[in-house]
Amino acid sequence: MPRIAGQIDVAKTEAILDAAVEVIGQRGLSAPMEEIARRAGVSKQTVYNHYGSKAELVKALMARRVARITAPLREPGAVDNPREALEAFARSMLETVITTNGYSVLRVIIQGAGEMPDVASEVFEAGPRQARRQLAAFLETETKLGRLDVDDAEQAAEFFAGMVMGHSQLRALLRLPSDRTAAEFHAQASAAADRFMRAYAP
Repeated sequence: MPRIAGQIDVAKTEAILDAAVEVIGQRGLSAPMEEIARRAGVSKQTVYNHYGSKAELVKALMARRVARITAPLREPGAVDNPREALEAFARSMLETVITTNGYSVLRVIIQGAGEMPDVASEVFEAGPRQARRQLAAFLETETKLGRLDVDDAEQAAEFFAGMVMGHSQLRALLRLPSDRTAAEFHAQASAAADRFMRAYAP
């Protein structure tokens, strides 16, 4: 069955982003757009039609990453079940550590931050900061509904993320093998959600 235009566009977008993760992760921010296009199976012009510059492409990678991590906060019923939503959010964060290429682009950006500070700043805004803002907004909603008692949502979001990730993120950035199994990560996500709910109980 042939795909409609919108489906084709989404498929091309995903192919470009997947290729960008591989190519930029392997060759750095100086990786040519031609190689990304070739790996994605599209023309160079198609890449530029979707993303006007490499900086925009990298920002899109971060935005997709954030969308995937924060998806549990937007699931139907998430607002009514904050403990389960927080556990699912924590598991999403930890899955980025388990995934082998989850930090490849971020490593490259860190390495090139001195030479491209504007790109680094934009990526931080589109990535880590946006994820924390979405979590903070969720916590504010839960506080208004009386399920949590959070006086500083952004600070609480930082506390939760730090409790979940711990040193696992640094290990991933340093390309060190994970010191925990998937089951242990899941248990960590569950424990973090439990402790957070008790700490901010109304």
